[in-house]
Amino acid sequence: MTPNNTARPDRRGPGAPTPATNTGHPQAVGFERIDQLLAELTQDEKLAMLDGLDFWRTQPVERLGIPALMLTDGPAGLRKQAGAADHLGLHRSVPATCFPAAAGLASSWDTALLHEVGQALGQEARTEQVAVVLGPGLNIKRSPLCGRNFEYFSEDPLLAGELAGAMVRGIQSEGVAACLKHFAANNQETDRMRVSADVTQRALREIYLAGFERAVTTGQPWTVMAAYNRINGTYAARSRWLLTSLLRDDWGFDGLVMSDWGGTDNRAADLKAGLDLEMPSSSGAGQRAVREGLHQGRVTMPDADRAVRRLLWLSARTGQAAGPGQTYDEAAHQALAKKAAIRSVVLLKNEGGLLPLDPAAGGPIAVIGDFARHPRYQGAGSSAVNPTQLDNALDSIIEVVDGRREVFFAAGFLAEDLAPNPDLVSQAVDAARSSEVAIVFLGLPPSDESEGFDRTSLELPAPQLELLEQVAGGNANLAVVLSNGGVVNVASWHGQVPAIAEGWLLGQAGGSATADLLFGRAAPSGKLAESIPRRLEDTPAFGNFPGERGHVLYGEGVMVGYRWYDTRRVPVAYPFGHGLSYTTFDYSALTVTVLEDSARPSVEVRVTVRNSGRVAGREVAQIYVHDPVASVLRPEQELRDFAVAELAPGESQELVFVLGARAFAFWDTGLDRWFVEGGRFEIRCGASSRDIRAAATIQLLGDQLRRPLSVDSTANEWLADARRGPWLLGKLEGSAFQGILDDPAVAALMGSMPLIRLTRFAGFPVAEPDVAVQLLA
Repeated sequence: MTPNNTARPDRRGPGAPTPATNTGHPQAVGFERIDQLLAELTQDEKLAMLDGLDFWRTQPVERLGIPALMLTDGPAGLRKQAGAADHLGLHRSVPATCFPAAAGLASSWDTALLHEVGQALGQEARTEQVAVVLGPGLNIKRSPLCGRNFEYFSEDPLLAGELAGAMVRGIQSEGVAACLKHFAANNQETDRMRVSADVTQRALREIYLAGFERAVTTGQPWTVMAAYNRINGTYAARSRWLLTSLLRDDWGFDGLVMSDWGGTDNRAADLKAGLDLEMPSSSGAGQRAVREGLHQGRVTMPDADRAVRRLLWLSARTGQAAGPGQTYDEAAHQALAKKAAIRSVVLLKNEGGLLPLDPAAGGPIAVIGDFARHPRYQGAGSSAVNPTQLDNALDSIIEVVDGRREVFFAAGFLAEDLAPNPDLVSQAVDAARSSEVAIVFLGLPPSDESEGFDRTSLELPAPQLELLEQVAGGNANLAVVLSNGGVVNVASWHGQVPAIAEGWLLGQAGGSATADLLFGRAAPSGKLAESIPRRLEDTPAFGNFPGERGHVLYGEGVMVGYRWYDTRRVPVAYPFGHGLSYTTFDYSALTVTVLEDSARPSVEVRVTVRNSGRVAGREVAQIYVHDPVASVLRPEQELRDFAVAELAPGESQELVFVLGARAFAFWDTGLDRWFVEGGRFEIRCGASSRDIRAAATIQLLGDQLRRPLSVDSTANEWLADARRGPWLLGKLEGSAFQGILDDPAVAALMGSMPLIRLTRFAGFPVAEPDVAVQLLA
């Protein structure tokens, strides 16, 4: 369960070393030394510390025992480069456990699992003396075309924020800093270094900032990475509102903010805004810019001191990561990678109970597709990991069957094929016809999705679609396993296939995990963290992605993902939250109790989930809130909490949720704050956004604050005002303008006009000075 109002942990964050124990390395900075070090550092040394030493390390000050801190990429596994350094994965990195990409981990909806993976990342970072893991990334999946969607969690900010917060806590429990990225509204790769995300304040608050807010307040990350892009014309790295007013003053963040690599070109202005560290090394350009800014008065030494203090705090917090000779259990991490991969797979379809397959009885099995032997297991670019080992599905299937059933393999295609290969297709069709069941492994090649560019289509490569059509004609008992970082169009072919498993990018243990799921050694439990649309044209950002002339308009506002599809009743291939199991679950006994009815309400929701099938399984119960009548356009429903129930056959569990004020609030742009509008709300509990199993209605008092009247307020707004409404009512009654009160058409026409303008109409019973007097009263 994930309460909406969570108390903040200790300011140093979970797992942070204390002053008494922060002696992991002779050069580690102790908390008790920070003030002394600030006093002893020269101005030149301070300015040097605001810049990287090289591609991955911060600037040390050896005379004072301030060490260089190593930073590495790591959302799905550590990517520490032993030799030549780059940011795009072009050079080899040290071996590390490759876990499923965020797109897969998010489908687990399992915060405990994300915490475990975070701990493992922290342990491997310590082994390599890495102080900061550059992850997780939690930008919203605004469009399925974003080339980096594999590295992000969800289209929903609550789910993304909860999962990111759990991973942060796991990483930092090992004394290693996590780095939330990319802050904020970095939702595309096209022109990412300079494009302006033009987005309303309400959409920012409710969608694009909400996940970061949740991860910051519940996870207390020690670092945050500013995004490359602009937000409404201002670079994220140069926005004082974003980096200081919002992040620090409003959310309580007390860590260090760094640039993305190559993400700053005005160091003095960025420092003033709250950007503490520029990475990688600017070869002295950043220091010169800050020094010039000091001379011109655009930045001050207290600004620099604040940034240096935060860097020293980071060094103190990560002191135990500096010590050499630390190790981790490689076998345990491989087992965790497999567990995570199993929970990441989403069973989209299973007509006739085709899956699971019997490993010991039945005819031959055809395994088709190049990805079965050469797995697509991770994303491309800066998150690419050099795995400690790598399973493939073909070998794992052969191992599970163990000679009890024949296994035929046919490649069918090669990953980067641009056209069908007739010989490979023919071999695959022959294998399918000779088998009782065919398992076809399809997906996107690495060249289709990566950091640095966006996709242009949702389609699988044409050679794979041709192969699938031919194989389906040869064998109706067909299961498809997908390997992709971003969603693909399945609507055009899923009618030909009884079973589909969305495998995402499952990491180094994905092959054995897939085999276990196909043969029932494990039961699928993943749920979609993003909707799968039927057509690209149905998606919320279609026509406004990736923008033009340096701007991208977020014209869909708050209607992102399922909020768009459910509100507009748009058919989807598979909805947000969907995922099948080898068992079934019943929901019952939904009760909703208002614990506190005020401007900050608290509502308790209880529901019982029962495993009504024959095998053990995991179910994710999802709580949505529907606001049927609102003064602003609100989505049909919004995810407000979720919980995982792991149940044996016949077992039941009561799940308890507590919804706080934010579960019912929207961002009021007039008040510039969150606002709970009183009225009726429907609490829905379901297995997906399109599979609601139970619902109950409550009435909330809400925020009773009345919006202040102004010279621009309409006649209807004056009439609705508790203090001044009776005054205007008395003036209108019996006048030539009484129709504003009696006639709906007149009320709609004239009541929507500013009162000050109505005073200019002949015979209107209120004069312009009367309005001014009432406003001052």
